[in-house]
Amino acid sequence: MSHRFDPTILREYDIRGTVGATLHEADAVAVGRSFATCVRAAGGTRVAVGRDGRLSSPMLEAALVRGLTAGGVDVVRIGLGPSPMLYYAEAVMEVDAGIQVTGSHNPADHNGFKMVLGHRSFWADDIQHLARLAEQGDWSEGDGTVTDADMLDAYVGRLFAGYGGGAYRIGWDCGSGAAGPAVERLTALLPGEHHLLYTQPDGHFPHHHPDPSEEANLVDLQALVAAKGLDFGLAFDGDGDRIGAVDGKGRVLWGDQILGLIAEPLLRELPGATIIADVKASQALFDRIADLGGTPCMWKTGHSAIKTKMVETGAPLAGEMSGHIFFGHDWYGFDDALFAAVKLIRAIHASGRSLTQLRDAMPALVSTPDLRIPVAEDRKLGVVAAVDARLERDGVAADRTDGLRVVRPDGWWLLRASNTQGALTVRAEANDEAGLARLLAEVDAHLAASDVNRGCAAKS
Repeated sequence: MSHRFDPTILREYDIRGTVGATLHEADAVAVGRSFATCVRAAGGTRVAVGRDGRLSSPMLEAALVRGLTAGGVDVVRIGLGPSPMLYYAEAVMEVDAGIQVTGSHNPADHNGFKMVLGHRSFWADDIQHLARLAEQGDWSEGDGTVTDADMLDAYVGRLFAGYGGGAYRIGWDCGSGAAGPAVERLTALLPGEHHLLYTQPDGHFPHHHPDPSEEANLVDLQALVAAKGLDFGLAFDGDGDRIGAVDGKGRVLWGDQILGLIAEPLLRELPGATIIADVKASQALFDRIADLGGTPCMWKTGHSAIKTKMVETGAPLAGEMSGHIFFGHDWYGFDDALFAAVKLIRAIHASGRSLTQLRDAMPALVSTPDLRIPVAEDRKLGVVAAVDARLERDGVAADRTDGLRVVRPDGWWLLRASNTQGALTVRAEANDEAGLARLLAEVDAHLAASDVNRGCAAKS
């Protein structure tokens, strides 16, 4: 017996596809069979399994568990909750690995699997190996057991442990995603006044899409903060591993700005510590980390790549523009938006200022969102390589950590191939709109030389 996956679901960081089109029940069984084989090869015997609130998640979770047990590993089902709760379970329970069934922040008909083995991300070559095992049918055999465990109280208790922050009036938008029940319990413990939106998980996402990196999805939170005169608002994506925030004036704080605020008290505690941010992050963040006495490290975009770099460098904190914030110092090395919320509240309290005042003090820069330009999967790397060759020919320095990041007198621009779809990603940042226009004109000229038109770019 063997199984072949649709190759489009084998992503760099996880397995993800459209349910009923590229991702099916049989795929979930095969993921379980192959992952069980990997766990047993590593000497493991038990796997924690969680799921988000999507309509297809119960079906996929049940099929996954069938595959895992048929592969001879025991399963501990922790039920519906955010991905960080699954990561927490894998870190503290007597298990050897974990899988979360989740579509994260993607459209409602998408779903997939995020995997951890031996407290390390299971990604890139690991996922390709998993697919080869399935195609060859080279699976372990057995008859594993299934037990259930309620992790919610333990997880929320750990989030709140040693809180030490102030009492604020806060809005919380859970976007009908999997973080809602945990946020309800967490805010019951936190001091202050808390106003909650959309905490009931609902795979239809009836209010707005659960992706706080898109400002359109923060409109309800901004309205709540304005109507109630709240100090600030916090938002979460569909599986609770990405955070968004708005200040008392409703202004958005992006992932790199949130990371900069959380870094400040940490660097007082750990002078000189390495703080990692992805290549999309503002130059203002790297400068701020250095000003605070830290060691800034620019690294590749993607939660698995960041987690791996944290282990390599011993960094206590890392983050991405998308709102993933990773904690290694007093946490377990994974990205957790609920823990990020707790840390952000503590950082605001430690600053002695309001979030609005902290936002006022940030450099006034202008930037693009991620601009995604559709380019065929088999062309995207070639386009980046062609631009790289032209830069080298013209003597233009570029940072090649992840794609091409070019610093100019006006600011900087980034061109990289998407890891998750047939697309190029462009981002730029400048001191003013005129500078931003000049940067984008330079990018456009490079793309045009490869017969690519940024005019079809979509915001991401």
